[in-house]
Parts: sequence; structure tokens; C-alpha cells
Amino acid sequence: MSKNLIEVEGLKKYFNVGKGKVLKAVDNINFTIREGETLGMVGESGCGKTTAGRTVLRLYEPTAGSVKYNGTDIYKLSSGKMKAMRRDMQMIFQDPYASLNPRFTVSDIIGEALDIHGMAGSRAERKKRIEELLDMVGLNHDHATRYPHEFSGGQRQRIGIARSLAVNPKFIVCDEPISALDVSIQAQVVNLLKELQDRLGLTYLFIAHDLSMVKHISDRVAVMYLGRMVELAESEELYANPIHPYTKSLLSAIPVPDPEIEVNKKRIHLHDELGSPIYAAGSKSNDSDFELVEVSKGHFVAKQFA
Repeated sequence: MSKNLIEVEGLKKYFNVGKGKVLKAVDNINFTIREGETLGMVGESGCGKTTAGRTVLRLYEPTAGSVKYNGTDIYKLSSGKMKAMRRDMQMIFQDPYASLNPRFTVSDIIGEALDIHGMAGSRAERKKRIEELLDMVGLNHDHATRYPHEFSGGQRQRIGIARSLAVNPKFIVCDEPISALDVSIQAQVVNLLKELQDRLGLTYLFIAHDLSMVKHISDRVAVMYLGRMVELAESEELYANPIHPYTKSLLSAIPVPDPEIEVNKKRIHLHDELGSPIYAAGSKSNDSDFELVEVSKGHFVAKQFA
């Protein structure tokens, strides 16, 4: 079995929302990601999954907890050492339109990371590396001189993927990289990510709300709800045997491409609210109910539903 590349323990990220209230966007989550593995993280909009991903990369400073990359607690690193660490930890952003600088050419966008980390000794080396990256993501060399507005959404996301690969990372947070794309393009991008993982030995945290696509790419899946992780299991096991009512609700919402089956399919709704992520400042969360308990080998669920 591969070693743990990412170890997250007791991670919390709170935001003050005024009037003595605190939004507990990420509230005491724990998980690991093995080297070469893809951990899918799913949940509705606002459940805390993107905040979790950004905090794992230390784009947000945590309220509490630790994140270890290859055994090193990244929150204890100085800014200089953290900059060097970022070569190993990169991110693919959700919006391929907003995440690319419209004033930069593709060459500038991809080459910026090479310049920051001093990874191109000459212009010729820089150009060669950029062309290699364009080849990896299925774009042409002449695209390097063009600007983002000249590309489709799928092509822009390929540029974003090339940018994330520029510094030879080992771990990438994929923050809903397909949610802004047409359905016909989504599968192409997911297949590209899988090919790159096999070729380069990458480790992914794949964040999404489309459970059908997450199943296709993920080895294990973690379900987030109201800032908490409520279920975690191998991909096939989670889909075959969901336990938490929120997981069941998400799975029941996946459309079936058969009109007769779809119209008669029973959808599961959460009639009883499990709480709110907004608390009075200084108040304590009920951690015991959300502690993950192993109900079968590798299948964990919040204690209150175990």
C-alpha cells in the first residue's frame, strides 16, 4: 500500500460574519490521501469543500488543525520554505474564464510559475518547457502566442491544467475543474486528468458536486455537509452502500438517462435539518456526533448515523 502523502487532522477554518456570529466553513475534518490516489470530495454549494481544499494548500490560514505533506506540517513553515513547498502542491481552479489573466498570452500564463521558481535557465529552455506542457494537455505549440479570449472553455481549462503542471507538482487540488464546462467537454477533461495522473504519478484532491463524475475518477470519496465530513469510503462502496442520509440524498439526485426510469425514480429529501454552519462567536460545536466511525473496512460515517 502507498504511503500517505497528505495527512489532515482537526482542520478548521472559521470566518467572522458580523453580529457576533461565526461561519464554520470547515469544522474539524480529518482525512489522508495516499500517494498516487484520487480522493473525491463532494457536497452541495456552500458545504465547505472548496474552503477545505484552499486551506489544505495554505491559501487560507487555518483556524486550527494541521496539514502534513510528506510528513511535514506546512503550517509551521516559514514563507520562504512554503514558497519552495508550493512547487509540489498546485491547484486547478473552477472557472477557466476568471482564473486566466486576459492580458497574458498562454506562454506568459504557463511560464509565470517557471519564472517565479527559477526553473528555466534560458529563453530557449522556457519555450521548450511550455511547448512540452502544451503537448501534455492536447494543445498546439502555436497556441502559446494567443490570449485566453481566443479559446473555448475546455481549451482554457487545459491551459489552467498546463499551468498547474509547470513546476512538476506531486499533489494537485482540482477545485471543481469541470463544473463550468459543457457536458460534452467534461469527460474529455476528466480523462485528461486521469492520463496525466498515470503518466506523472500525481495525487489529486478532486472537489466536485457531480457525483457521477467523481465516481469515474476517484479511488475514495468524502462527503461534506455544513463544514463537516459526514461519510468517507471507497468509491464503489459508497455508491453501493451509502449510510448517511445526506449521502443518500445526493445519490438519489443523480439523473438517469432513461425517461421512464427517471420519472419514477424516488428522490430522498432531508426533511430534518442537521444544523447550520453559523454559530455564536465562542460557541463550541458538537464534535462527538460528527466523529467518523468505521462501520466496515474503509467505510466511515458520522457517529450519530453509524
